[in-house]
Amino acid sequence: MSDDDWKVLIEGRIADLKAASDASREDRDPVELDQTRQGRLSRMDAMQGQAMAQASEARRTQQIARLKAALARLERGEFGECLACGEAIASARLRNDPSATLCIDCAGAREDRG
Repeated sequence: MSDDDWKVLIEGRIADLKAASDASREDRDPVELDQTRQGRLSRMDAMQGQAMAQASEARRTQQIARLKAALARLERGEFGECLACGEAIASARLRNDPSATLCIDCAGAREDRG
């Protein structure tokens, strides 16, 4: 893939994450505690749903930051290079996760060390 293709892929992923964030905004809103409108269990369910939506939003925010870092590496000419060993990261790995910073060998070695 060319640098332009990678840029389109990464920017598309960022746009998808932002769209998902916008779509779930209401789910993250504070839960109303008006007992006349809903019972205790309904509020607890709503609060659990809110907590899950907030956790999903935190993961989306982190992924957007990683993708923006990938764009910066792309602009510097460093995209696709393993940050640990300097070898090329497999294109299939980058297509799956363009924010990957380690080749499969270095990623595996990091997991082995715990």
